[in-house]
Amino acid sequence: MVTNFVSEKAKIGKNVRIWHFAYVGDNTEIGDNVKIGSLAHVDYNVKVGENTMIEGMAYIPPLSRIGKNVFIGPAASLTNDPYPTSKKMIGVTIEDGAVIGSRAVIKAGVTVGRNSVVAMGAVVTKDVPPDTVVAGVPARARYSRKEYDQKKKEWEDG
Repeated sequence: MVTNFVSEKAKIGKNVRIWHFAYVGDNTEIGDNVKIGSLAHVDYNVKVGENTMIEGMAYIPPLSRIGKNVFIGPAASLTNDPYPTSKKMIGVTIEDGAVIGSRAVIKAGVTVGRNSVVAMGAVVTKDVPPDTVVAGVPARARYSRKEYDQKKKEWEDG
């Protein structure tokens, strides 16, 4: 038997298709004509605009805000904790018409501007201006674990 879990507290628009083994959490709002692929996880307190496609195995964490006419590719991952495992979270905002490629990762607090494209496999650590294409992996040593822990503390206290 194939099952999904869609919270009774979620607001689901018209003509929404939720595929096999997908999850939609509490207090999530899904607009009309949205497709959520197999094994996707759309957590609680998420807003998804109309005519959006979230492909299989994508992870959309709490506090994410996704506009209208957005495409989120397979296994893309948004995050909501800039200093894991902080008690304070901030969502990702993806504005109308944006395209997020397969396996892209987007850092907590980032805004992907209207009609922008995030290439497959990209790691997005900064806001993407509207109508811009970004690609690549900017990962490099930035600071020590001690500094990380201090930033985490400042984030949680701030």
